[in-house]
Amino acid sequence: MRRLLIATTNPAKLAEYRILLRGFDLEPISLTEVGIHEAPEETGATFAENAMLKARFYFERAKIPVLADDGGLEVDALGGAPGIHSNRWLGPGRDNSDRALADEIIVRMQAVPPARRTARLRACIALVYEDRGEVRERIAEAAMEGVIAERAMAEIRPGFPYRAVLFLPERGRYVGELGEEEEARVSQRRTAVMMIAAELKQIAASV
Repeated sequence: MRRLLIATTNPAKLAEYRILLRGFDLEPISLTEVGIHEAPEETGATFAENAMLKARFYFERAKIPVLADDGGLEVDALGGAPGIHSNRWLGPGRDNSDRALADEIIVRMQAVPPARRTARLRACIALVYEDRGEVRERIAEAAMEGVIAERAMAEIRPGFPYRAVLFLPERGRYVGELGEEEEARVSQRRTAVMMIAAELKQIAASV
């Protein structure tokens, strides 16, 4: 089975990709499994730029197919923030814990009426691999639409603060209330993975 490096240090995200990649005849492996402990500086101005930056960085070191992603929460009433700064939105020297990030969204949205609370979780996936001696790259981007709730969930799944504030009206639940399997079926990452399904199957079939 062909190995596919999942370029993330987030254990929850790695677990999600292992669910999403079922059926592709690929073995998702972690950075730790290939002995890589360094990380690139994310200097891109967009999710796509940061995702590809990471994919190229780890492909150069691992020399095996690499899937990397970048993403976060976009809140329309906040001008698209936190956006690409989702993981470090509150700035250096501040508490950027999951709880602090979720609570800050709620605080900033207190005076915003229901009709203007639209938001989305966006994910951009970058895939870098070698095909018959040529390095190929592919980008896919998707989003899960919802609204910012009036309060954050009491419990936050580690590594995913914004799933505790994004509510899905059509399901009547927070993203964070979805089980792992259900979320994997409807998430923005699943949509993006399906957009690169042909490339993933090509990797799996290559020797």
